[in-house]
Amino acid sequence: MAEKTDRQGNHPRTKPNYLYSIISVALVLFLLGFFGMALLQARQLVGFFKERVNLLIELEDTAAELDVAELKEDLTNSPFLKPGSIQFTSKEEAIELLREDFGEDFFKLDLPNPLYDVLTFNVRAIYMNSDSLSIIREELRMHPYVSDVYYQESLVDVLAQNIRKVAWITLGLSLFFILVAFALIHNTIRLALYANRFLIKNMELVGASWTFISRPFLLKSLGHGLLSGLLAVGLLSGLWWLAQRDLPELSELQDWPSTIALYGALVLFGILITTGSTYYTVNKYLKMRVDEMY
Repeated sequence: MAEKTDRQGNHPRTKPNYLYSIISVALVLFLLGFFGMALLQARQLVGFFKERVNLLIELEDTAAELDVAELKEDLTNSPFLKPGSIQFTSKEEAIELLREDFGEDFFKLDLPNPLYDVLTFNVRAIYMNSDSLSIIREELRMHPYVSDVYYQESLVDVLAQNIRKVAWITLGLSLFFILVAFALIHNTIRLALYANRFLIKNMELVGASWTFISRPFLLKSLGHGLLSGLLAVGLLSGLWWLAQRDLPELSELQDWPSTIALYGALVLFGILITTGSTYYTVNKYLKMRVDEMY
């Protein structure tokens, strides 16, 4: 690397490697963004599984086709229903399913069909908790043609407990990754400016104000932070595109508003951390004596 000598002829100065700084910051932002996207998809995945838990309505034998249609309409107009999730299974269809599972021998005894006509549906993720499900069950039980309502209470409770645990772990990991990202980016900026420490000090010695000295470095760091953020966003978008190409079902979990907000936060974080670290480092060198810079 070529060396330069200042006007006093005694302080060699190397040209700072800003390309290394930009790439390093972009990689740190990429890792931070990757973790953020994983959290977003995990949240979507939790909601995805919540909305796959079935609720079953057993209908009275006296329920006519018109009564079932009325109940379906009531469910469709309910705020808790996941749209398009209602399925009707007659007791004849249910007995045929059992025959397929257990074979003809299971039904050799000529007994009446003990099963009920059933409506199966799913609720929106925000209603998948014990309190909301209890209210929904009691409301449906009031319908004159509903025998009972069933759902896997233990599964709902376990799911809620696991979600709380994951939330606390996620919060801790998020804070840890942010602190690590801050430290890595700050250290990268400090190393990039290290080669300019004598230039910064010499500008002060010839009478330049601290604001005048800092301005070009801050403007350059702003551009570098923007570029690093955009590079990180490009890498994340490319990775997500490759993942969706191999696993098309991932598109169901895509939350574009949250993803765009994450991308914007990465770019903003890149700008703020690079300019903030540059401001801190430049002022640190301005406060130092010349003999402390060796």
